[in-house]
Amino acid sequence: MLSKAKIKLIQSLELKKKRREESLFVAEGPKVVGDLLPYFTCRMLVATADWLGGHPFLQADEIIEVTNEELRKASFLKTPQEVLAVFELPSPFLPTDIAQETLCIALDDVQDPGNLGTIIRIADWFGIKHILCSVGTTDAFSPKTVQATMGAIARVRVHYVDLPQYLSSVRSRTPEVPIYGTFLEGGNIYKESLSVNGIVVMGNEGNGIGWQVAKHVTQKLLIPSYPEGSTGSESLNVAIATAITCSEFRRR
Repeated sequence: MLSKAKIKLIQSLELKKKRREESLFVAEGPKVVGDLLPYFTCRMLVATADWLGGHPFLQADEIIEVTNEELRKASFLKTPQEVLAVFELPSPFLPTDIAQETLCIALDDVQDPGNLGTIIRIADWFGIKHILCSVGTTDAFSPKTVQATMGAIARVRVHYVDLPQYLSSVRSRTPEVPIYGTFLEGGNIYKESLSVNGIVVMGNEGNGIGWQVAKHVTQKLLIPSYPEGSTGSESLNVAIATAITCSEFRRR
């Protein structure tokens, strides 16, 4: 039975403070839960009889069979999707000098959970394993963001750092590592030379990359609009811009 205390715990995990206190987060739906089960420790799995019947070899500390109505009481979704799981948050671990070896994304105060979730999916698609987030970026383990990742958060590590300080450290320790950023005054991304490693900084939805971060960027890039000189949208959605940028880096 899904007790009131367990429902209260699940609902409390909508708040970042509670997620940090409990070291737990919530995922919902067959796709997302199925992708996360091999990667994260599952503290509690709440599911309908039909879903459990199709998954006989589950590993979870506690498995609770519920009706659709009981699941609805715990779910964050308008239409619950058969299964909800409470997972342990991963331990923070940021490898040293990852930008020397591979391409990373950095996010400067990205606020929208849907945008962050989509960016995590994009990173997963393009084989980017690490995302560096400023402390002002929305939490990757909020229920909305986790759902938006569609399971990609299982394969992409998201790190929260003092981004200006981190980039300053990268430039001091490894000045040969390029730090890219997207700017309206940048060079045309389709004509600039791009490397297979480094850090690509994407900015806030309304303000772009802040000056504290911008001063550490070593190469500014622009995604040009077409036709050149025409009047169109003022800017691209940050997730769309990230997809275009990652695609061009991988194309090279």
